[in-house]
Amino acid sequence: MAFLDIISPKKSIQGKDAYRFDYPEVFVLILSVILLAVHFDFSPTSMALLVVVCLPSLMILIYNYRRQTSFWTSNIVIILLSVVIGSIQFCSIISLSLAALIGLRVIISSPENHLKLIAVSVVTVIIFYYVSVTLSINEIDCHEDWITSVILLASMMVILCHFRRVYHDYIHYEGRAQQVAGRLNTMVSVINKLTRFIPPQIWEPIVKADVPVSVSNKRAKLTIMFSDIVGFTELSDSLSADNLADILNTYMHCMTLIANKHGAVLDKFIGDGMVCFFGEPNSRGPRQDALDCVAMAIDMRREMRTLRQKWRLMGFEGLYIRIGITTGYCHVGNFGSNNRLSYTLIGKEANLASRLEAVAGKSEIFISERTHDYISHDYDCEYAGSFQLKGFDSKVIAWQVLDPDANKGKLSKWVDHTLPGFNLHLNFRDMQDNDYQDIRNRLNIALERIEQEEKAITLEITKASKQESQRHK
Repeated sequence: MAFLDIISPKKSIQGKDAYRFDYPEVFVLILSVILLAVHFDFSPTSMALLVVVCLPSLMILIYNYRRQTSFWTSNIVIILLSVVIGSIQFCSIISLSLAALIGLRVIISSPENHLKLIAVSVVTVIIFYYVSVTLSINEIDCHEDWITSVILLASMMVILCHFRRVYHDYIHYEGRAQQVAGRLNTMVSVINKLTRFIPPQIWEPIVKADVPVSVSNKRAKLTIMFSDIVGFTELSDSLSADNLADILNTYMHCMTLIANKHGAVLDKFIGDGMVCFFGEPNSRGPRQDALDCVAMAIDMRREMRTLRQKWRLMGFEGLYIRIGITTGYCHVGNFGSNNRLSYTLIGKEANLASRLEAVAGKSEIFISERTHDYISHDYDCEYAGSFQLKGFDSKVIAWQVLDPDANKGKLSKWVDHTLPGFNLHLNFRDMQDNDYQDIRNRLNIALERIEQEEKAITLEITKASKQESQRHK
């Protein structure tokens, strides 16, 4: 829609209820045919032109005063203007004045209608030119007198009227656009903040497709992971609230990045634990979902080593992650009411993953037998035992996922060894090329200190032995 066509004619620029007429060309049409009739002494031809033009013009004036602009009304106005141009046999000044009104009406109409209106105008002008020539070749003779000046002046006033209206509408809509842009920026900012509480796999399809959201769920095969920090509850009793919050936020931040990297749906945080699942809304197949979940769990366990080293330097010891994973059918989707929804999962398999996580030890990843069937060809697993879990009548077989780097010897990307007074943690994945020399220098310094301490201890032992032997002599 062109600029004027999208403006409601029922309201003024200030938004007050006021009506306006969007076809001031009609007044020029009526004025023109009346003046032509007077000029030609109300000859039959001029009277015919008066009737042909005035009747539709008056109907437009009455009918469209309280209505929006339309293609058909604009089309009729252009036809009437073209009829006058053809009937006066292209009188230069009058024709140019009316042609300017035709051009203005075409411009402010919808872009897809421009060619249609121009074609109608050209055809009408040609037809009525030949009709005029055929009916009275010498009767209509356009004279350059005061009539042309009046019509030209009236046309200029109509053009100025349209220009003033367009300018005022532009100013009005520019102000409205700035207000809308401000509100839009505020809404985008608020939405960006709210999306941090919702998994991206959930809100992105809603935003892109703009689909209605309702209480709905379905049965689907999922791979579910529960994890938490071993000993965190006991540690929380001895830490201040600030230190506790710092540890928990750091842990959740790192684990969230890993979950997003592997495409997991982060369902919720439960204290120091978290729940993730694969399979909905974007599944890569049950086997690949299980492989992705186990790969994510292994990365989380590795990341916990790095975090544990940082926390040791801060004086917090003994923080380990434990994970339980299972694969099976659950109900997943929107649960709740129309006023408050939560995208989550429920089912026996979710309870099984939680129970497996509860019986896992420090840095252990326990998986169910179904998950083991999917991933055993890609990851080394060890039989962990058969457990009687709460809520399950029969014992559940669990497998422990081994670290893929554990059997690679020198090719391992992780070196982590702890003794009383000794803590070695090497993460070759995060090392930069220019770090190796600095690491080598620091290890050499540590070795020199170890040799010095070892020599000092040896000397003390030797000295003590000599004193003991002399005492016996």
